[in-house]
Amino acid sequence: MRRPVALRLQAALGTLALAAATGVVLAMPEAAAAAGGATGYATQNGGTTGGAGGQTVRATTGTAIHQALCGRADSATPITIEVEGTINHGNTSKVSGDSCSTAADKIELKQISNVTIVGVGSGAVFDQLGIHIRESSNIIIQNVTVRNVKKSGSPTSNGGDAIGMESDVRNVWVDHTTLEASGGESAGYDGLFDMKDNTQYVTLSYSVLRNSGRGGLIGSSESDVSNGYVTFHHNKYENIDSRTPLLRGGTSHIYNNHYVSLNESGINSRAGAKAKVDNNYFEDSKDVLGTFYTDQAGYWQVSGNIFDNVTWSEPGEDTNPAGPDPRSNTTVSIPYSYGLDAASCVPAVVSATAGANKGLKVSDGSCTPQNPDPSPDPTDPDPTDPTEPSPDPTDPPSGTNLSVGAGADGSSKASGTSYGNVRDGDMGTYWSPAGTTGSVSVKWSSPTTVSKVAIREAAGSAGAIRSYRLVDHGTGAVLATGSGAGVISFPAVSLTKITFEITGASGTPKVAEFETYAG
Repeated sequence: MRRPVALRLQAALGTLALAAATGVVLAMPEAAAAAGGATGYATQNGGTTGGAGGQTVRATTGTAIHQALCGRADSATPITIEVEGTINHGNTSKVSGDSCSTAADKIELKQISNVTIVGVGSGAVFDQLGIHIRESSNIIIQNVTVRNVKKSGSPTSNGGDAIGMESDVRNVWVDHTTLEASGGESAGYDGLFDMKDNTQYVTLSYSVLRNSGRGGLIGSSESDVSNGYVTFHHNKYENIDSRTPLLRGGTSHIYNNHYVSLNESGINSRAGAKAKVDNNYFEDSKDVLGTFYTDQAGYWQVSGNIFDNVTWSEPGEDTNPAGPDPRSNTTVSIPYSYGLDAASCVPAVVSATAGANKGLKVSDGSCTPQNPDPSPDPTDPDPTDPTEPSPDPTDPPSGTNLSVGAGADGSSKASGTSYGNVRDGDMGTYWSPAGTTGSVSVKWSSPTTVSKVAIREAAGSAGAIRSYRLVDHGTGAVLATGSGAGVISFPAVSLTKITFEITGASGTPKVAEFETYAG
Protein backbone atom coordinates (compact mmCIF):
# COMPACT_ATOMS: atom_id res chain seq x y z
CA MET A 1 0.00 0.00 0.00
CA ARG A 2 1.51 3.30 -1.03
CA ARG A 3 1.79 5.81 1.78
CA PRO A 4 1.33 9.45 0.73
CA VAL A 5 4.09 11.96 1.27
CA ALA A 6 3.38 14.16 4.27
CA LEU A 7 1.91 17.52 3.39
CA ARG A 8 3.40 19.38 6.29
CA LEU A 9 6.86 20.58 7.32
CA GLN A 10 8.53 20.44 10.68
CA ALA A 11 8.18 23.95 12.09
CA ALA A 12 11.63 24.03 13.66
CA LEU A 13 12.79 27.15 11.83
CA GLY A 14 10.66 30.27 11.94
CA THR A 15 10.77 33.11 9.45
CA LEU A 16 13.27 35.70 10.59
CA ALA A 17 12.86 39.46 10.25
CA LEU A 18 15.03 40.82 7.47
CA ALA A 19 16.80 44.09 7.05
CA ALA A 20 15.67 46.08 4.06
CA ALA A 21 19.21 46.67 2.88
CA THR A 22 20.64 44.27 0.31
CA GLY A 23 24.32 45.04 0.82
CA VAL A 24 27.01 42.64 1.94
CA VAL A 25 29.16 43.43 4.95
CA LEU A 26 32.27 41.92 6.49
CA ALA A 27 31.56 39.02 8.82
CA MET A 28 30.35 40.06 12.23
CA PRO A 29 32.24 38.88 15.32
CA GLU A 30 29.83 36.05 16.09
CA ALA A 31 30.13 34.59 12.59
CA ALA A 32 31.71 31.20 12.08
CA ALA A 33 33.41 30.00 8.93
CA ALA A 34 32.57 26.65 7.37
CA ALA A 35 33.85 24.05 9.82
CA GLY A 36 35.53 20.73 9.33
CA GLY A 37 36.94 19.47 6.08
CA ALA A 38 35.44 17.79 3.03
CA THR A 39 34.95 14.02 3.09
CA GLY A 40 34.32 11.29 0.56
CA TYR A 41 34.71 11.81 -3.17
CA ALA A 42 34.78 15.60 -2.67
CA THR A 43 38.34 15.10 -1.37
CA GLN A 44 39.47 13.70 -4.72
CA ASN A 45 40.34 15.51 -7.98
CA GLY A 46 42.34 18.12 -6.08
CA GLY A 47 39.94 18.39 -3.14
CA THR A 48 37.13 20.76 -2.18
CA THR A 49 38.00 23.83 -0.13
CA GLY A 50 35.33 26.32 -1.22
CA GLY A 51 36.15 29.89 -0.33
CA ALA A 52 38.98 29.10 2.09
CA GLY A 53 41.61 31.81 2.15
CA GLY A 54 39.37 34.46 0.64
CA GLN A 55 37.25 37.27 2.02
CA THR A 56 34.38 36.44 4.37
CA VAL A 57 31.16 38.44 4.03
CA ARG A 58 27.71 38.35 5.64
CA ALA A 59 24.46 38.22 3.66
CA THR A 60 20.87 38.40 4.89
CA THR A 61 19.15 38.41 1.47
CA GLY A 62 19.46 36.50 -1.76
CA THR A 63 20.39 39.70 -3.54
CA ALA A 64 23.28 40.14 -1.10
CA ILE A 65 24.51 36.63 -1.91
CA HIS A 66 24.52 37.49 -5.60
CA GLN A 67 26.23 40.83 -4.87
CA ALA A 68 28.98 39.01 -3.01
CA LEU A 69 29.58 36.74 -6.00
CA CYS A 70 29.49 39.64 -8.45
CA GLY A 71 31.75 41.85 -6.36
CA ARG A 72 34.78 39.58 -6.55
CA ALA A 73 37.85 40.43 -8.61
CA ASP A 74 37.02 37.52 -10.91
CA SER A 75 34.88 34.39 -10.98
CA ALA A 76 37.58 32.31 -9.23
CA THR A 77 38.43 34.66 -6.35
CA PRO A 78 37.79 32.66 -3.13
CA ILE A 79 34.92 33.91 -0.97
CA THR A 80 32.97 32.65 2.05
CA ILE A 81 29.40 33.95 2.26
CA GLU A 82 27.90 33.63 5.73
CA VAL A 83 24.11 33.62 5.50
CA GLU A 84 21.62 34.43 8.23
CA GLY A 85 17.87 34.82 7.93
CA THR A 86 15.26 33.75 5.38
CA ILE A 87 16.19 33.94 1.72
CA ASN A 88 13.16 34.00 -0.60
CA HIS A 89 11.82 35.38 -3.88
CA GLY A 90 10.99 38.71 -2.28
CA ASN A 91 14.61 39.48 -1.41
CA THR A 92 16.44 37.77 -4.26
CA SER A 93 17.11 39.61 -7.48
CA LYS A 94 19.47 39.25 -10.41
CA VAL A 95 22.82 41.03 -10.07
CA SER A 96 25.17 41.54 -13.01
CA GLY A 97 28.95 41.54 -13.12
CA ASP A 98 32.01 40.07 -14.79
CA SER A 99 32.49 37.51 -11.98
CA CYS A 100 28.94 36.15 -11.88
CA SER A 101 25.87 35.07 -13.84
CA THR A 102 22.84 35.24 -11.57
CA ALA A 103 19.05 34.98 -11.82
CA ALA A 104 16.15 36.36 -9.82
CA ASP A 105 14.33 33.10 -9.16
CA LYS A 106 17.12 31.03 -7.59
CA ILE A 107 20.50 31.29 -5.93
CA GLU A 108 22.66 30.93 -9.02
CA LEU A 109 26.22 29.56 -8.73
CA LYS A 110 27.01 29.56 -12.44
CA GLN A 111 30.41 29.57 -14.15
CA ILE A 112 32.24 30.27 -10.89
CA SER A 113 34.58 28.52 -8.46
CA ASN A 114 35.97 28.66 -4.92
CA VAL A 115 32.80 29.59 -3.03
CA THR A 116 31.48 28.63 0.41
CA ILE A 117 27.90 29.35 1.49
CA VAL A 118 27.42 28.63 5.20
CA GLY A 119 24.55 29.32 7.55
CA VAL A 120 25.47 31.19 10.73
CA GLY A 121 23.88 32.83 13.74
CA SER A 122 20.22 31.98 14.19
CA GLY A 123 20.16 29.99 10.94
CA ALA A 124 19.78 30.28 7.18
CA VAL A 125 16.57 29.20 5.43
CA PHE A 126 16.12 29.21 1.64
CA ASP A 127 12.34 29.29 1.47
CA GLN A 128 10.85 28.16 -1.87
CA LEU A 129 14.15 29.18 -3.46
CA GLY A 130 16.54 26.54 -4.79
CA ILE A 131 20.32 26.58 -5.12
CA HIS A 132 21.51 25.97 -8.67
CA ILE A 133 25.13 24.97 -9.43
CA ARG A 134 26.07 25.02 -13.11
CA GLU A 135 29.45 24.89 -14.87
CA SER A 136 31.17 25.48 -11.54
CA SER A 137 33.74 23.87 -9.25
CA ASN A 138 35.03 23.85 -5.68
CA ILE A 139 31.76 24.74 -3.97
CA ILE A 140 30.80 24.17 -0.31
CA ILE A 141 27.23 24.51 1.00
CA GLN A 142 26.95 24.00 4.74
CA ASN A 143 24.47 24.43 7.60
CA VAL A 144 21.47 25.68 5.59
CA THR A 145 17.83 24.65 5.18
CA VAL A 146 16.25 24.59 1.70
CA ARG A 147 12.51 23.97 1.68
CA ASN A 148 9.46 23.78 -0.57
CA VAL A 149 11.12 24.46 -3.93
CA LYS A 150 8.54 24.02 -6.73
CA LYS A 151 8.69 23.33 -10.44
CA SER A 152 4.98 24.06 -10.92
CA GLY A 153 2.51 26.30 -9.17
CA SER A 154 3.75 29.52 -7.64
CA PRO A 155 6.43 30.52 -7.02
CA THR A 156 8.71 28.23 -9.02
CA SER A 157 12.46 27.91 -8.69
CA ASN A 158 15.35 25.78 -9.93
CA GLY A 159 13.18 23.25 -11.76
CA GLY A 160 11.77 22.14 -8.43
CA ASP A 161 15.12 20.96 -7.01
CA ALA A 162 16.26 22.07 -3.56
CA ILE A 163 19.89 21.75 -4.69
CA GLY A 164 20.56 20.99 -8.35
CA MET A 165 23.85 20.52 -10.19
CA GLU A 166 24.34 20.26 -13.93
CA SER A 167 26.73 20.86 -16.83
CA ASP A 168 30.39 20.16 -16.02
CA VAL A 169 30.24 20.56 -12.25
CA ARG A 170 33.24 19.41 -10.20
CA ASN A 171 34.01 19.12 -6.51
CA VAL A 172 30.98 20.05 -4.43
CA TRP A 173 30.60 19.32 -0.71
CA VAL A 174 27.10 19.71 0.76
CA ASP A 175 27.15 19.22 4.52
CA HIS A 176 24.78 19.55 7.49
CA THR A 177 21.84 20.72 5.41
CA THR A 178 18.11 20.14 5.74
CA LEU A 179 16.39 19.61 2.39
CA GLU A 180 12.64 19.21 2.50
CA ALA A 181 9.45 19.47 0.50
CA SER A 182 5.74 19.17 1.30
CA GLY A 183 4.77 16.51 -1.20
CA GLY A 184 5.59 14.85 -4.48
CA GLU A 185 5.50 15.72 -8.17
CA SER A 186 1.72 16.12 -8.22
CA ALA A 187 2.08 18.85 -5.59
CA GLY A 188 4.65 20.68 -7.72
CA TYR A 189 7.93 19.41 -6.25
CA ASP A 190 10.80 17.54 -7.89
CA GLY A 191 14.12 16.32 -6.41
CA LEU A 192 15.89 17.38 -3.25
CA PHE A 193 19.44 16.71 -4.47
CA ASP A 194 19.97 16.23 -8.22
CA MET A 195 23.16 15.83 -10.29
CA LYS A 196 23.26 15.57 -14.06
CA ASP A 197 25.14 16.35 -17.28
CA ASN A 198 28.72 15.59 -16.22
CA THR A 199 28.68 16.31 -12.49
CA GLN A 200 31.50 14.59 -10.57
CA TYR A 201 33.30 14.45 -7.21
CA VAL A 202 30.43 15.33 -4.89
CA THR A 203 29.77 14.51 -1.23
CA LEU A 204 26.47 14.85 0.64
CA SER A 205 27.08 14.41 4.37
CA TYR A 206 25.23 14.84 7.67
CA SER A 207 22.06 16.07 5.99
CA VAL A 208 18.33 15.44 6.37
CA LEU A 209 16.16 14.86 3.28
CA ARG A 210 12.46 14.46 3.97
CA ASN A 211 8.82 14.70 2.93
CA SER A 212 9.37 14.50 -0.82
CA GLY A 213 8.39 12.26 -3.68
CA ARG A 214 12.00 12.17 -4.91
CA GLY A 215 15.16 12.21 -2.85
CA GLY A 216 17.54 12.87 -5.73
CA LEU A 217 19.26 11.47 -8.78
CA ILE A 218 22.59 11.08 -10.54
CA GLY A 219 21.87 11.28 -14.27
CA SER A 220 18.76 12.72 -15.90
CA SER A 221 18.17 9.80 -18.26
CA GLU A 222 19.54 6.35 -19.11
CA SER A 223 21.91 8.00 -21.58
CA ASP A 224 23.21 10.59 -19.08
CA VAL A 225 25.94 8.41 -17.57
CA SER A 226 28.79 10.95 -17.41
CA ASN A 227 28.14 11.67 -13.72
CA GLY A 228 29.53 9.94 -10.70
CA TYR A 229 32.04 9.68 -7.93
CA VAL A 230 29.50 10.71 -5.33
CA THR A 231 29.55 9.93 -1.60
CA PHE A 232 26.47 9.88 0.65
CA HIS A 233 27.20 9.40 4.34
CA HIS A 234 25.49 10.04 7.68
CA ASN A 235 22.33 11.37 6.05
CA LYS A 236 18.73 10.74 7.06
CA TYR A 237 16.16 10.07 4.35
CA GLU A 238 12.65 10.19 5.80
CA ASN A 239 9.22 9.88 4.19
CA ILE A 240 10.52 9.75 0.62
CA ASP A 241 8.72 7.89 -2.17
CA SER A 242 11.82 6.98 -4.26
CA ARG A 243 15.30 8.00 -5.49
CA THR A 244 17.42 7.81 -2.34
CA PRO A 245 19.20 8.19 -4.71
CA LEU A 246 18.53 7.10 -8.30
CA LEU A 247 21.89 6.23 -9.91
CA ARG A 248 22.47 6.18 -13.65
CA GLY A 249 26.03 5.17 -14.47
CA GLY A 250 29.04 6.20 -12.44
CA THR A 251 30.23 5.12 -9.00
CA SER A 252 28.71 5.99 -5.63
CA HIS A 253 29.65 5.25 -2.04
CA ILE A 254 26.70 5.10 0.34
CA TYR A 255 27.46 4.46 4.00
CA ASN A 256 26.12 5.11 7.51
CA ASN A 257 22.82 6.58 6.31
CA HIS A 258 19.49 6.12 8.08
CA TYR A 259 16.50 5.43 5.84
CA VAL A 260 13.00 5.65 7.32
CA SER A 261 9.70 5.28 5.43
CA LEU A 262 10.90 4.86 1.86
CA ASN A 263 7.47 4.36 0.39
CA GLU A 264 8.09 2.89 -3.09
CA SER A 265 11.83 2.29 -3.56
CA GLY A 266 15.17 3.46 -2.22
CA ILE A 267 18.65 3.20 -3.72
CA ASN A 268 17.90 2.58 -7.40
CA SER A 269 21.08 1.55 -9.22
CA ARG A 270 20.56 1.29 -12.98
CA ALA A 271 22.16 1.88 -16.39
CA GLY A 272 25.48 0.37 -15.31
CA ALA A 273 25.84 2.33 -12.08
CA LYS A 274 27.91 0.83 -9.27
CA ALA A 275 27.23 1.52 -5.60
CA LYS A 276 29.14 0.46 -2.50
CA VAL A 277 26.50 0.27 0.22
CA ASP A 278 28.01 -0.10 3.70
CA ASN A 279 26.61 -0.11 7.25
CA ASN A 280 23.33 1.68 6.54
CA TYR A 281 20.15 1.27 8.58
CA PHE A 282 16.95 0.74 6.56
CA GLU A 283 13.72 0.94 8.55
CA ASP A 284 9.97 0.61 7.84
CA SER A 285 10.53 0.78 4.09
CA LYS A 286 9.98 -0.98 0.77
CA ASP A 287 12.47 -2.12 -1.90
CA VAL A 288 15.35 -0.16 -0.38
CA LEU A 289 17.95 -1.39 -2.90
CA GLY A 290 17.88 -2.74 -6.43
CA THR A 291 17.16 -1.81 -10.06
CA PHE A 292 13.65 -0.45 -10.54
CA TYR A 293 11.50 0.95 -13.38
CA THR A 294 13.98 -0.12 -16.09
CA ASP A 295 15.51 -3.20 -17.69
CA GLN A 296 18.98 -1.58 -17.71
CA ALA A 297 20.72 -3.15 -14.77
CA GLY A 298 22.83 -1.47 -12.13
CA TYR A 299 25.13 -3.06 -9.57
CA TRP A 300 25.93 -2.97 -5.86
CA GLN A 301 28.39 -4.20 -3.27
CA VAL A 302 26.77 -4.58 0.14
CA SER A 303 28.10 -5.18 3.64
CA GLY A 304 27.09 -4.51 7.22
CA ASN A 305 23.60 -3.11 6.51
CA ILE A 306 20.58 -3.61 8.77
CA PHE A 307 17.13 -4.15 7.24
CA ASP A 308 14.48 -3.48 9.90
CA ASN A 309 10.90 -4.11 8.77
CA VAL A 310 11.77 -3.86 5.07
CA THR A 311 9.47 -5.43 2.47
CA TRP A 312 10.53 -6.56 -1.01
CA SER A 313 8.66 -6.86 -4.30
CA GLU A 314 8.74 -9.94 -6.47
CA PRO A 315 11.22 -9.66 -9.37
CA GLY A 316 9.66 -8.58 -12.65
CA GLU A 317 10.52 -7.30 -16.13
CA ASP A 318 11.54 -3.85 -14.86
CA THR A 319 11.90 -4.64 -11.15
CA ASN A 320 14.99 -6.30 -9.72
CA PRO A 321 15.07 -5.86 -5.94
CA ALA A 322 18.28 -6.77 -4.13
CA GLY A 323 16.34 -8.45 -1.28
CA PRO A 324 15.04 -10.17 0.68
CA ASP A 325 18.64 -11.43 1.07
CA PRO A 326 20.80 -8.69 -0.47
CA ARG A 327 24.03 -9.98 -2.02
CA SER A 328 26.83 -8.15 -3.82
CA ASN A 329 26.92 -8.41 -7.62
CA THR A 330 30.01 -6.23 -8.16
CA THR A 331 33.02 -4.84 -6.34
CA VAL A 332 33.76 -1.14 -5.86
CA SER A 333 37.16 0.27 -4.91
CA ILE A 334 37.11 3.42 -2.75
CA PRO A 335 40.16 5.72 -3.15
CA TYR A 336 39.88 7.64 0.14
CA SER A 337 40.01 6.68 3.81
CA TYR A 338 36.87 6.73 5.96
CA GLY A 339 35.64 5.40 9.29
CA LEU A 340 32.51 3.25 9.49
CA ASP A 341 30.09 3.44 12.38
CA ALA A 342 28.37 0.16 13.16
CA ALA A 343 24.99 0.02 11.45
CA SER A 344 23.26 -0.64 14.78
CA CYS A 345 24.14 2.83 16.07
CA VAL A 346 23.43 4.72 12.84
CA PRO A 347 19.91 5.91 13.85
CA ALA A 348 21.26 7.45 17.05
CA VAL A 349 24.41 9.00 15.63
CA VAL A 350 22.61 10.40 12.57
CA SER A 351 19.85 11.83 14.76
CA ALA A 352 22.48 13.65 16.82
CA THR A 353 24.48 15.01 13.90
CA ALA A 354 22.49 15.33 10.66
CA GLY A 355 20.76 18.48 9.47
CA ALA A 356 21.18 22.23 9.75
CA ASN A 357 21.64 23.89 13.14
CA LYS A 358 23.05 20.77 14.81
CA GLY A 359 26.31 22.47 15.72
CA LEU A 360 28.06 20.79 12.76
CA LYS A 361 28.58 17.71 14.90
CA VAL A 362 30.11 14.68 13.21
CA SER A 363 30.74 11.05 14.10
CA ASP A 364 34.15 9.84 15.21
CA GLY A 365 33.71 6.47 13.46
CA SER A 366 32.88 4.72 16.73
CA CYS A 367 29.28 5.84 17.15
CA THR A 368 30.08 8.95 19.19
CA PRO A 369 28.98 12.41 18.00
CA GLN A 370 31.61 15.10 18.42
CA ASN A 371 32.34 18.69 17.47
CA PRO A 372 34.17 19.25 14.17
CA ASP A 373 36.93 21.09 16.02
CA PRO A 374 38.31 20.85 19.54
CA SER A 375 36.27 23.75 20.90
CA PRO A 376 34.85 22.78 24.31
CA ASP A 377 31.38 21.26 24.19
CA PRO A 378 29.19 22.45 27.07
CA THR A 379 27.65 18.95 27.24
CA ASP A 380 31.07 17.33 27.55
CA PRO A 381 31.54 16.20 31.17
CA ASP A 382 35.30 16.81 30.99
CA PRO A 383 36.01 19.63 28.54
CA THR A 384 39.54 20.83 27.91
CA ASP A 385 40.56 23.69 30.20
CA PRO A 386 40.58 26.70 27.86
CA THR A 387 43.23 28.37 30.01
CA GLU A 388 45.72 25.56 29.51
CA PRO A 389 48.50 26.79 27.21
CA SER A 390 49.30 24.92 24.02
CA PRO A 391 52.51 22.89 24.16
CA ASP A 392 55.77 24.32 22.93
CA PRO A 393 56.77 23.21 19.43
CA THR A 394 58.71 19.96 19.57
CA ASP A 395 60.24 20.50 16.14
CA PRO A 396 61.27 24.18 15.96
CA PRO A 397 62.00 25.28 12.41
CA SER A 398 65.49 26.33 11.42
CA GLY A 399 66.77 28.80 8.86
CA THR A 400 65.53 32.23 7.89
CA ASN A 401 62.08 33.41 8.92
CA LEU A 402 60.74 34.39 5.49
CA SER A 403 57.96 36.50 7.01
CA VAL A 404 60.33 39.21 8.23
CA GLY A 405 60.20 41.96 5.64
CA ALA A 406 57.28 40.39 3.75
CA GLY A 407 53.80 41.87 3.44
CA ALA A 408 50.68 40.99 5.43
CA ASP A 409 46.92 41.40 5.29
CA GLY A 410 43.84 39.52 6.43
CA SER A 411 40.21 39.67 7.48
CA SER A 412 38.82 42.28 9.87
CA LYS A 413 41.24 43.03 12.70
CA ALA A 414 40.53 44.02 16.27
CA SER A 415 40.95 47.66 17.20
CA GLY A 416 44.53 48.59 18.00
CA THR A 417 46.11 45.58 16.29
CA SER A 418 47.96 45.30 12.99
CA TYR A 419 48.53 42.66 10.33
CA GLY A 420 52.18 43.70 10.21
CA ASN A 421 52.66 42.73 13.84
CA VAL A 422 52.78 39.04 12.88
CA ARG A 423 55.93 39.50 10.75
CA ASP A 424 57.93 42.03 12.75
CA GLY A 425 59.88 39.55 14.90
CA ASP A 426 58.50 41.16 18.07
CA MET A 427 56.58 38.88 20.46
CA GLY A 428 55.27 41.97 22.23
CA THR A 429 53.03 42.99 19.30
CA TYR A 430 50.20 40.95 17.81
CA TRP A 431 47.22 40.74 15.45
CA SER A 432 43.73 39.72 16.59
CA PRO A 433 40.59 39.16 14.49
CA ALA A 434 37.59 41.40 15.07
CA GLY A 435 35.83 38.41 16.66
CA THR A 436 36.90 34.93 17.69
CA THR A 437 37.63 33.77 14.14
CA GLY A 438 39.38 35.33 11.18
CA SER A 439 42.44 35.07 8.98
CA VAL A 440 45.84 36.70 8.58
CA SER A 441 48.16 36.33 5.60
CA VAL A 442 51.85 36.72 4.79
CA LYS A 443 52.61 37.63 1.17
CA TRP A 444 55.59 38.14 -1.13
CA SER A 445 56.09 39.95 -4.42
CA SER A 446 57.45 36.79 -6.10
CA PRO A 447 56.88 33.05 -5.61
CA THR A 448 58.44 31.80 -2.36
CA THR A 449 58.89 28.18 -1.28
CA VAL A 450 57.46 27.38 2.15
CA SER A 451 57.20 24.05 3.96
CA LYS A 452 56.88 25.04 7.63
CA VAL A 453 54.93 27.66 9.56
CA ALA A 454 55.27 28.58 13.22
CA ILE A 455 52.30 30.30 14.84
CA ARG A 456 53.19 31.94 18.13
CA GLU A 457 50.55 33.33 20.46
CA ALA A 458 51.12 36.49 22.50
CA ALA A 459 51.72 36.32 26.23
CA GLY A 460 48.53 35.70 28.16
CA SER A 461 46.63 34.24 25.18
CA ALA A 462 48.25 30.80 24.89
CA GLY A 463 45.66 28.16 24.10
CA ALA A 464 43.08 30.54 22.62
CA ILE A 465 43.50 29.15 19.09
CA ARG A 466 41.46 25.95 18.95
CA SER A 467 41.31 25.03 15.27
CA TYR A 468 42.81 26.38 12.06
CA ARG A 469 43.32 25.98 8.34
CA LEU A 470 46.50 26.91 6.49
CA VAL A 471 45.71 27.87 2.88
CA ASP A 472 47.61 28.69 -0.32
CA HIS A 473 45.76 31.91 -1.07
CA GLY A 474 46.47 31.81 -4.80
CA THR A 475 44.98 28.38 -5.45
CA GLY A 476 42.69 27.97 -2.44
CA ALA A 477 44.41 24.67 -1.62
CA VAL A 478 44.31 23.71 2.06
CA LEU A 479 47.92 22.97 3.09
CA ALA A 480 47.11 21.83 6.62
CA THR A 481 44.40 21.77 9.27
CA GLY A 482 44.72 21.19 12.98
CA SER A 483 44.33 22.61 16.48
CA GLY A 484 46.40 24.92 18.64
CA ALA A 485 49.37 27.11 17.89
CA GLY A 486 52.85 25.75 17.17
CA VAL A 487 54.79 24.39 14.22
CA ILE A 488 52.90 23.27 11.14
CA SER A 489 54.70 21.16 8.53
CA PHE A 490 53.45 20.35 5.03
CA PRO A 491 54.88 19.41 1.61
CA ALA A 492 56.94 22.27 0.20
CA VAL A 493 54.90 24.60 -2.01
CA SER A 494 55.80 27.69 -4.03
CA LEU A 495 53.34 30.51 -3.44
CA THR A 496 53.02 34.27 -3.15
CA LYS A 497 50.55 34.40 -0.25
CA ILE A 498 49.84 32.02 2.61
CA THR A 499 46.83 32.42 4.91
CA PHE A 500 46.37 31.23 8.49
CA GLU A 501 42.62 30.95 9.08
CA ILE A 502 41.40 30.57 12.68
CA THR A 503 38.18 28.53 12.49
CA GLY A 504 37.64 27.98 16.21
CA ALA A 505 38.86 29.81 19.30
CA SER A 506 38.28 30.28 23.00
CA GLY A 507 38.12 34.01 23.64
CA THR A 508 40.06 36.41 21.42
CA PRO A 509 43.15 34.86 19.82
CA LYS A 510 46.34 36.94 19.61
CA VAL A 511 48.88 35.96 16.95
CA ALA A 512 52.23 37.49 17.86
CA GLU A 513 54.21 35.90 15.02
CA PHE A 514 53.30 34.09 11.79
CA GLU A 515 56.71 32.71 10.87
CA THR A 516 57.37 30.97 7.55
CA TYR A 517 60.32 28.77 6.61
CA ALA A 518 61.58 26.99 3.53
CA GLY A 519 62.57 23.87 5.46
